[in-house]
Amino acid sequence: MGSTERVREYLDYKGITKYKFCNDLGFSNKFLDNSSNMGTDKACKILHYYPDLNSEWLLTGNGPMIKEENTSVMVMNSDRKTVDSLHANQEIPLYDLEAVAGLRELFSSGEPQRILDTIKIPNLPKCDGAISVTGDSMYPLLKSGDIILYKETEFENIFFGEMYLLSVKLNDWEEYITVKYVQKSDQGQEYVKLVSQNSHHQPKDIHVSKISALALIKASIRINTMM
Repeated sequence: MGSTERVREYLDYKGITKYKFCNDLGFSNKFLDNSSNMGTDKACKILHYYPDLNSEWLLTGNGPMIKEENTSVMVMNSDRKTVDSLHANQEIPLYDLEAVAGLRELFSSGEPQRILDTIKIPNLPKCDGAISVTGDSMYPLLKSGDIILYKETEFENIFFGEMYLLSVKLNDWEEYITVKYVQKSDQGQEYVKLVSQNSHHQPKDIHVSKISALALIKASIRINTMM
């Protein structure tokens, strides 16, 4: 079986029409009629467009068609004396953070159209939602693309030293969403210190009135793709 035939097998498996494949990648409609091996440039384009396709299988026929994935789950703050009860079964909505104006809006509305997927992981503390992480401020503990599961909270219930998802107001119309350790500030009780895991990011003291939304990070999920 040539690599072009394996492409047809992959498309059948994924339910993708030959027309859509050729149209999306800019290939001739007769491209898939050839049963021989394809050129390197076309193979690279296909692998880039379909990242779950195993390159070794496409080029040689060896190994699985689809890249194998394993998921690692890390539960945060599990060593505290007051530990949340675990839930055997819960469905946690994964929200599209780009579709909301800020965390406060997300927390107060939780509109279904902003849900990308539902996460089901047994024996986790109660979580209100999940979002994907961007940036490197908490690297290597969290990296861009990881999913964090959170529990909404208020500032008066804060545990200093824990990791939080928070929305910080820059002015009346602008805010930024970040994940930081929240620690006590040397500037007094009206301030908190936001600390990154990444040593290249400097700690920053902010007034508590700047925090418009706050959620305790309960767990993180990292999906590792095995080549």
